[in-house]
Amino acid sequence: MGKNEFLTPKAIANRIKAKGLQKLRWYCQMCQKQCLQKLRWYCQMCQKQCRDENGFKCHCMSESHQRQMEVFGQNPHRIVDGYSEEFESTFLDHMKRSHRFSRIAATVVYNEYINDRHHVHMNSTKWATLTEFVKYLGKTGKCKVDETPKGWFITYIDRDSETIFKERLKNKRAKADIVDEEKQEREIKRQIERAEQLGLGNVGDKSVESEDKKLLLLRADDGGEKKIKLSIGSVKNAGKEKGEGSSIFIFDEVDNVNKVGNGKKEKSGGGSVLDELIKEEEKAKERMNRKDYWLCEGIVVKVMSKVLADKGYYKQKGVVRKVIDKYVGEIEMLESKHKLRVDQEELETVIPQIGGLVRVVNGAYRGSNARLLSVNTDKFCAKVQIEKGVYDGRVIQAIEYEDICKVVQ
Repeated sequence: MGKNEFLTPKAIANRIKAKGLQKLRWYCQMCQKQCLQKLRWYCQMCQKQCRDENGFKCHCMSESHQRQMEVFGQNPHRIVDGYSEEFESTFLDHMKRSHRFSRIAATVVYNEYINDRHHVHMNSTKWATLTEFVKYLGKTGKCKVDETPKGWFITYIDRDSETIFKERLKNKRAKADIVDEEKQEREIKRQIERAEQLGLGNVGDKSVESEDKKLLLLRADDGGEKKIKLSIGSVKNAGKEKGEGSSIFIFDEVDNVNKVGNGKKEKSGGGSVLDELIKEEEKAKERMNRKDYWLCEGIVVKVMSKVLADKGYYKQKGVVRKVIDKYVGEIEMLESKHKLRVDQEELETVIPQIGGLVRVVNGAYRGSNARLLSVNTDKFCAKVQIEKGVYDGRVIQAIEYEDICKVVQ
């Protein structure tokens, strides 16, 4: 059996030594071989690691080394740029797979990346140190880079076409929902204004009446039914039949007079009709905006996961910096500034002091900012006033704690 056969003790020992990952400075990039000697006897161009100075000297005098040096001398920048592009591509692929949505230390990512023995090493690229490479990623906009006392932190910027398409589609749907809601609100306001002009706008049980706005009460000939009709026009138009002249009937409500004896009250005024209209609007918005997810960016939440108690995060407050798949939030803790991902089932809304700014995270007014007016601890609800937007100035008398949350300022 020869000296370097596969089953000789020497060959087995060499394979055992090469199985682990030794120090980076003793790795041959070109041969993809890890050696125990120092990298000063390493030939980058020939991809060969020599064991000692004499072996390196003999290698430099060899014909193969001379040919490789001629190739390198013809276009040195192209070779170095090729290794740099390959290193950058594989590094970003690792970031995309392992830390796509996380802010993590650059050294942690690099140590994970070099666990592969056959990776492209940084000493064969145009970057001399990891700091230079991290700064390059920040300048080119491929990663978000932060320098902290604990070192460099990077966040991968996802520029995948599929992800961008999904994000645009999501934003488009959200804008469409907002537009539909604004249209519905404007229509309701228009109906309320028309009702007020007709004398139905009751403020403190006081009705507004004028000579040009008359409430006509017409009873059928048989006396079994009554019709309440509202007409716009002068007093002369009040006696005209339906469809004649300029009379416009807004409400045409038929009630059976016989039902009054059974305990049902008649609608004697226009105020009750307006209240019913507002209630129907509230119910429609509630059905449309009530979701099983409520997380949104910029709110302060409390971590209620007992699994994180040993790490000191239990019942600690943090800010939602990012929402992942609607149900998972990337939380930045207020005290430690650490970031962690927590499911919304393990989070709780935070109620600020009276006068503080809150966001409606669920229900009819979902997404609106409001000012906290009062808190009812017995019924676990609060009174808020909407600020800005379509519902500016509207007061919600009783909204549950789970539907509002403090906004970071």
